[in-house]
Amino acid sequence: MRVGLQIPSFTHPGGPEEIAPTFGRMAREADQGGLHSLWVMDHFFQIRGVGPSEDPMLEGYTALAYAAALTERISLGTMVTGVTYREPGILVKTVTTLDVLSGGRAWLGIGAAWNEEESRGLGVAFPPTAERFERLEETLRIARQMWEGDEAPFEGEHYRLERPLNSPPALRRPHPPILIGGGGEKKTLRFVAKYADACNLFDGDELPHKLDVLREHCEREGRDYDEIEKTALTLLEGTPSADQAADAIGRLAEKGVDHAIFSQGTGQDLAPVLGEALTQTEKIVPAGR
Repeated sequence: MRVGLQIPSFTHPGGPEEIAPTFGRMAREADQGGLHSLWVMDHFFQIRGVGPSEDPMLEGYTALAYAAALTERISLGTMVTGVTYREPGILVKTVTTLDVLSGGRAWLGIGAAWNEEESRGLGVAFPPTAERFERLEETLRIARQMWEGDEAPFEGEHYRLERPLNSPPALRRPHPPILIGGGGEKKTLRFVAKYADACNLFDGDELPHKLDVLREHCEREGRDYDEIEKTALTLLEGTPSADQAADAIGRLAEKGVDHAIFSQGTGQDLAPVLGEALTQTEKIVPAGR
């Protein structure tokens, strides 16, 4: 079982001057505590459920590049990039740059996008749902092509790339892992089976069912279900403890999750707690996993 940390909020006492030192400290603690992954949301406005739109929000890939310079081992990704936020070729180039500068630690986390408020606020196109999924599939195809080193023109319905050159290439082999976020059963999980290395689902009662649906898509696509890393985003309420974290990790492992990602709540400081939980191996990894 792998353990990751998502940092969704940059609202700290002391204002904007405290964002860099606080985020930097959290990234270093996660790295030094043995966590596998560090994630930030790819949003431009703060999202509902975390805080008001006006709360501080960092651009995701700049934040990850800053974290990469302060860490040595932990992998880095967005949870997740909305497909409409960046042109596909530029997105692949951005993730590749993060991978090269971090020594091969980047993920491509991606989804169909949902936040219309920030898109309209900043002038980013926000097409209807069906078109966003079409764009997602084309972007996944472009990413695979560019990371294979194939410079042949790409001709899609929405994107046309005359020469998808990607130099330098990513260090991670065969490429930075592709994680698709979301539990949509008809399209999202089918795209996971067809194109991705990992899925991200929410911790909840529907999690086992979503994994069953993914297994069915894998069977139809001729894909080995066990090749796909199953990640789940979860929360710890109140003041978290290492015992509470270890119990959550064990529970997710029993459900078939390979990678538990904890989203840090307001006022929490999760990296030390998760680092301590990692020492409780008998609670983290059930027998047989």
